[in-house]
Amino acid sequence: MRRFILSLLGVAALAIAAIAILPSLISSDWVRSELGRQLSAATGSSIAFNGPVNLSAFPYLAVVAEDVTLSAEAEGITAEFAEVSGSVALSSLWSDRLHIKQIALDRPVIVLEETAADEAALTTAGSGHETGSGDPLPALVAFLERSAIESVSIASGTFILRSATNRDEVVSDIVLTLSAPDIDDEFSLSASARMGERNYETSFTISTLRSLLERQPADVTVTAEADPAPAPGLTNFEASGQLTLNANGSYQIRGGEVEAGEQVFGLNALFVPGERARFLVDLEADRLDLTPFMDATPEASQSGAPAADTAKPANLQFLAGFDADMSINAAALTLGEISASDVSFSAALKDGKLTAKLGHLGIDAGSVAASVATDVTADDPVFRGRLASTGLNIVKLSALAGQTVPLSGAMTIDAGFAFRGLDAEGVRKTADLTGTIGLRDAAYTLPGIADETMREVKAKKITARIESLAKPVRVAGRLDWRNKPVDVDLQIPAADTILTGNLSTEGMPFKLQVKMSDANLSLDGKAALSGTYAGKLGFSTADLSAFLAALGQSGAESIGPLAFNGHVDAGATGVSFQKASISVNGVEGAGSGSVEFTTPLKIKTALNFDELDLARLAGAQSLAPQAKASKGAEPADVPLDLSSLRSIDATVQLNAKKLGYGKVFAGPVATSLVVSDGVASLTLPESPFYGGQVVASLKADGSQPEPSIDLQASISGASAAPLLTDMAGFKYLEGALKARFDVTGAGATSRTLAKSLQGTADVAFSDGAIRGIDIADVYNNLVSLMSSGFKQDGSKATTFTELAASFAIEGGVARTEDLKLVGPLIRMTGNGAADLAQSTLNFRLEPRLVASLQGQGAEISTDGIGVPVVVEGSFAAPRIYPDLSDLLKNPDAALAKLKDFGLPIDKLPIGDLLNEDGAGAAVKDLLGGTLDKALQGKVFKQEEQQLSIEEIIGGDPAPKPDEAAVEIPTNEEAAKADAPTEQPANGTEVPSEEADGPMEGFFKQLLR
Repeated sequence: MRRFILSLLGVAALAIAAIAILPSLISSDWVRSELGRQLSAATGSSIAFNGPVNLSAFPYLAVVAEDVTLSAEAEGITAEFAEVSGSVALSSLWSDRLHIKQIALDRPVIVLEETAADEAALTTAGSGHETGSGDPLPALVAFLERSAIESVSIASGTFILRSATNRDEVVSDIVLTLSAPDIDDEFSLSASARMGERNYETSFTISTLRSLLERQPADVTVTAEADPAPAPGLTNFEASGQLTLNANGSYQIRGGEVEAGEQVFGLNALFVPGERARFLVDLEADRLDLTPFMDATPEASQSGAPAADTAKPANLQFLAGFDADMSINAAALTLGEISASDVSFSAALKDGKLTAKLGHLGIDAGSVAASVATDVTADDPVFRGRLASTGLNIVKLSALAGQTVPLSGAMTIDAGFAFRGLDAEGVRKTADLTGTIGLRDAAYTLPGIADETMREVKAKKITARIESLAKPVRVAGRLDWRNKPVDVDLQIPAADTILTGNLSTEGMPFKLQVKMSDANLSLDGKAALSGTYAGKLGFSTADLSAFLAALGQSGAESIGPLAFNGHVDAGATGVSFQKASISVNGVEGAGSGSVEFTTPLKIKTALNFDELDLARLAGAQSLAPQAKASKGAEPADVPLDLSSLRSIDATVQLNAKKLGYGKVFAGPVATSLVVSDGVASLTLPESPFYGGQVVASLKADGSQPEPSIDLQASISGASAAPLLTDMAGFKYLEGALKARFDVTGAGATSRTLAKSLQGTADVAFSDGAIRGIDIADVYNNLVSLMSSGFKQDGSKATTFTELAASFAIEGGVARTEDLKLVGPLIRMTGNGAADLAQSTLNFRLEPRLVASLQGQGAEISTDGIGVPVVVEGSFAAPRIYPDLSDLLKNPDAALAKLKDFGLPIDKLPIGDLLNEDGAGAAVKDLLGGTLDKALQGKVFKQEEQQLSIEEIIGGDPAPKPDEAAVEIPTNEEAAKADAPTEQPANGTEVPSEEADGPMEGFFKQLLR
């Protein structure tokens, strides 16, 4: 550009010289050729006058030439002028002072070629090698000392900057006016032009050039205006001050002022001309508002410009030809909603190296400091720097970025950065960052949660560490949620987080680990600020009900341990999951499903289980029989609440290898659980069940204030022993079971529900045995039993081919009057009840023996001397024993019946003992009178304490009702002592094994 200005001055001088010599010329052709020759020789350029040349001498010496061309190949300049005109005062002919009245250039087209030599010169200049002054002003001032210029103008000009490696830069519609009437008068220059889609106007005035020559201050004013403006803040520009030419040839502005839009700066500047010029600029402002500058819109592309992918990237090489130092200080700065104070910015450009530093920018309670450096001579400059801040307000920063985020607090930054290029896309693709970003006193609002205490998460301090934008940002720290500590480890892609424009809609991939005292959460997916999430989810807690209770929530009181792992798609209206593993109260399953957030919740799932225990799923703590419960103890009473069924509408497809309740399982099973209108229905199709089959249907109704159940089940061919053991801990019945149940009940607790059960049940056992007693053996060993008592022995059994009974269930008690047993050696009938609420039994069986105890035969009636079998006590530890008291009610009949049984009574001195003489009379009185007396004073009922044989023989009175009977040990306790529990005939106190009881002593007497 310097060479171009010098060329224009040369053209002007030649035009003036031509005006001076033209009147002496005669031929117009000769004038054109001679004028072109002399001007070319004088300037070293090729100048041709191709059109008419008109001369005049009055009132001024004037010339008008059309179609003039200029070519300065060494300078890379070519120009075409449609018309060149000029005039000088006649006084210039005899005076040493040239008075130019006018020079006008009409429709000039000036082309400046950037050559390889220019680029080499530019590089040399960038290296600091000065080759000349580079200052056109002294030459202009020297010219004006001997001249006066009233007007120099350009109309409809075009300037083209042409490069072999880049597209043409065109400045069109150039209009320029220059006036310097005298060295002591004002020098003024005004111009307008069009670049691309924008029009520019500028003006430049110097109060007097003589002041500059005499090293005195001269007033300088520069104005510029663009339409449309690059930004609202850059609509117009105006600078003014006093310009002084120093002794070393530099220019200095003191006390100047710069106005850009509504921004006003104080200006002090120094310009040192030379081949490598140097600028020093200091700007100061009381208040600086940068908000308008942030509203700039992209400049429209110039028509005819090549495609963007062929355009040369923007660079800073125009800064390579000079050095500069600049500083900006502002007492206050405004950027959108962010207010800053004590702003200090400095930049230095030397030998093509640019460094800039934001020394301080106070924002709210914190500040920002930054530095950056680059090489402006590079085709694609790389910027490297560092950014540090404290106390940045996150809400205001997000508003500045055009975002609204549910996060507040103060942000601190200490990071280094680097990027390549000047356009936004290039910066985004190449930017890198390393360092830390921290949050202080932060609060995050969880989306989609109405409860204020639930949705706010606070953090006293949390830190994000960035190794590189190519690696995830790791955020770690401790949060505070509902006054509970929460440890968080979050990994998010740095590039997407920091450089992506709109995370609220596109979402952001991340990994999250959350650890609480009572729960753990892990996420690995993609989430958006709108509240959507897609990806892996893991959640576990040792007690869900306690976890929710701590959050002020309810509805999961029956759920303890809970774990979930799977892929989740969640949004504001629902959530779906696939390939998930689920564990509820230790019940583990896998599958997929969906939940719609409606009222009620709509749930659809398909789940697979190895073992689905509905008891554990419902939250049962322990279903083991209370074998060692103290006498009279009742099962625990657990609250039942099925009201949560009202809030869901569910269809659950179930596939389980084993499906059951407690210890009772069937399977494999494929079925569906349907919940609708507060009622849960489960239908069990025909399924394998303990070696047989089962079909069942269960309904649980939570639609009413009091929950209720309805169960129908049919069992065929099941093995009774393991089934009854698993169901009730009852180990004393074997065989193949066939049964049908139809039971209903309602209650707010488990005990109330059990006591309300009603319905019917039909059960039949085949080819089995009653363990703990061999009834045939009882009759074979009555004498031994009468002497030593009955000992319940699990190794003994009463076998049968058929055992059946029908039950009527009312008030939680199942009663039967038609119990029937058919066996090889025995037949039995019986009646009794099973209390389902208390888990107790009370049955009385009446045996009838076959004719021969050693084989099959006709039944023998035991009326009057029968030995009934009593089954009573808890399900888990019942007492099964023969009731021998009837043998002693009629001693004579007892002897006859013993004989019928084939007992060896002829070997016993029992006849002598029972006659009327001697000792026999006393025994008979004892057996007759005492027994009769005792029997007359007692009314025997099922539930009352019966007289023991010892009491009958010994004459001891019966225990009073308020006297506690000695508790009979359970089978388990007896087993631990390695001695079977001895069960008396009527269920009273067990005789001591260390000393003979009265009954044992009596029969020892018989056998003497």
